[in-house]
Amino acid sequence: MPDHNTSDRRRFGFVFSVLARRWRRMLDARLADVGLTDATWTPLIHLFELGDGISQKDLAARVGLDGSSLVRLLDILTERALVTRRISDTDRRANLVFLTDAGHAAIVNIRRTLAEAEKEMLAEVSDAEIATMLAAFDRIGARVQHLSAERDGPA
Repeated sequence: MPDHNTSDRRRFGFVFSVLARRWRRMLDARLADVGLTDATWTPLIHLFELGDGISQKDLAARVGLDGSSLVRLLDILTERALVTRRISDTDRRANLVFLTDAGHAAIVNIRRTLAEAEKEMLAEVSDAEIATMLAAFDRIGARVQHLSAERDGPA
């Protein structure tokens, strides 16, 4: 008789990866309806959560992009009047990124759209199940961070 725990552990990574891609595609499709792409809405949310005045370098790290990719993206967001960049008062080499009023309005639309999509996708999952998954995701995330630090060594 197969050990379901071992079988489930073997399946987890693949199932999680497939679900994450499907989840992201659903969110991207919904946000495309309000004129945003994955490339544009994700950095806006990170900027909102981190607070105005974050350095481009820190934002790039948080979003998971290299600096030059983020610069191109920020150019697009600046053209759309969603963000502005200012030179840091304390480090003239650093650009700080700020949401504009239009950027803050976009965040409201993004959050509303995300909430609607997530409500639909999570309709058959209880609050207790969500809490359990989030706790497990936190532990997995901490473990992944620990393993990455071991692999990459001291910064």
